[in-house]
Amino acid sequence: MSPESTGQNEHYVRVYRRRFRAWRGNRPFWAGLFTLAGGIPIAYFPYANMHLGNVTLAMSTTAGAGSLIIGVLLVTLGLTMWFHSIVRVFAGVASILLALISIPVANIGGFVIGFLFSLIGGALSISWAPGETGSDEEPFGEHGSRRASASKGLPDEQRSEGEIHAAAVPQQQGAGYDLAADADGGRRSAG
Repeated sequence: MSPESTGQNEHYVRVYRRRFRAWRGNRPFWAGLFTLAGGIPIAYFPYANMHLGNVTLAMSTTAGAGSLIIGVLLVTLGLTMWFHSIVRVFAGVASILLALISIPVANIGGFVIGFLFSLIGGALSISWAPGETGSDEEPFGEHGSRRASASKGLPDEQRSEGEIHAAAVPQQQGAGYDLAADADGGRRSAG
C-alpha cells in the first residue's frame, strides 16, 4: 500500500482482536467463561471412562442424568451471560444454585472443579455492571463529576439545586489550600 491509499492500513488480526475486546467489554465475559468451564466437568465426569490397560474404569453413577442436566444448564447460563447480558443477575443466581445442587448430585460438583468454576462465574455475573459511556470532548465536569458535565449546558430551571450551587461557587485554591494527590482532601493546611 502506498501512503496515499485510502485503504485499511491495519492487519486483519488486529481488527478482529479490537472487535473482540469491544464485544468482551460490553458483557460479563469472564462470568460466562467460568460458568461454561464449570458446566463441562459436571456433565462430563459421570459419563467418562478411563482405560488402564485392559481395565475400564467407569465413573457413572445413578445420578448421571441429573449431572447431565445440571451441566447443560450451566453451559446454557454461561452462553446467556454472553449473549443476553440483561438477565445477568438471574443467570448468576441460577448458576450459583446449580453449583450448590451439583455437590450431592454430580460427583461432588464435578470433583469440586465444576463447582468452584460455576460458583465464581455466578458471583462474577451478579457483580458485573455495564460501564458508563461519557462524551468524548469533556469526560469530566469542572468539579470532577460526570453529572456536572452532562447538565452544564442546561438552563437553571432544568438543573438541580446542588448543581446550580456547585457551578456558582468557585473551587477554592491558593496558598492556604493543599490540593495535591497526597493531601487531606483539600482542607486548609497548617502552614
